Amino acid sequence: MTRIIALFNLKPGVSAADYEAWAHSTDMPMVRGLASVDRFDVMRSTGIMGSDDKPPYAYVEMIDVPDMAQFGEEVATEAAQKVIGQFGNFADNPLFILTEVMN
Repeated sequence: MTRIIALFNLKPGVSAADYEAWAHSTDMPMVRGLASVDRFDVMRSTGIMGSDDKPPYAYVEMIDVPDMAQFGEEVATEAAQKVIGQFGNFADNPLFILTEVMN
């Protein structure tokens, strides 16, 4: 299984309230509705353990994908591409990291 970890900040001028409302109404339902996704969580960064420094990223997304080929097909659809385009209006240069569990 692949876990995709997305790290991002909001673009200048984008409010957290606007992004979070969109994430709840549009992004989370769409991604969670994909057959290729086992789990999708969006988290707001709240701090850095042991430090008063601000986290380098305001938001973290984790998407658990057992079949990346199927995921690729699903995110290529017109409906998914519309949501991905909307995400791009909020997220400032997101970083997507592909990971796998070490057993």
